[in-house]
Amino acid sequence: MLKIGDKAPQFCLEGLSADGEEKKICLKDLLAEKKDLILYFYPKDNTPGCTTEACDFRDRLPHMENGLVVGISKDSLISHKKFREKHNLNFILLSDPEHSAMEAYGAWGEKNMYGIKTMGCIRSTFIISKDGSINHVWYKVRAKGHANTVIEVMK
Repeated sequence: MLKIGDKAPQFCLEGLSADGEEKKICLKDLLAEKKDLILYFYPKDNTPGCTTEACDFRDRLPHMENGLVVGISKDSLISHKKFREKHNLNFILLSDPEHSAMEAYGAWGEKNMYGIKTMGCIRSTFIISKDGSINHVWYKVRAKGHANTVIEVMK
């Protein structure tokens, strides 16, 4: 697991820009925006918790003027497009089907749901500074209200 002060692991993933354009996006490209990066990993498009979290980030984006929000899941670009359009999402969505970025950030591991153990995405969020170091880490995030927590920490 990563901790505050660690260098953010590099990645390059296919995704959708904030405008919905398909493109490959790398961490170095995101850091070039000269904003703090709010990188969040979530399990699946269009599920209740993930939709709540995404819509909260969408609605609170104006309060994160110094931040760039990026969501990553293992879903395909087709799924991301539907998710983005259905919920009018206004931030970057990246596809990590091989869960390489998730593993690098400690956001992939064993989960226990109703006594059944599976491997999957562990809902996690990282605030990464312009220099690429991790400023804040949340693992095992509760979707509802998390965007407000991120805003408070960024103030």
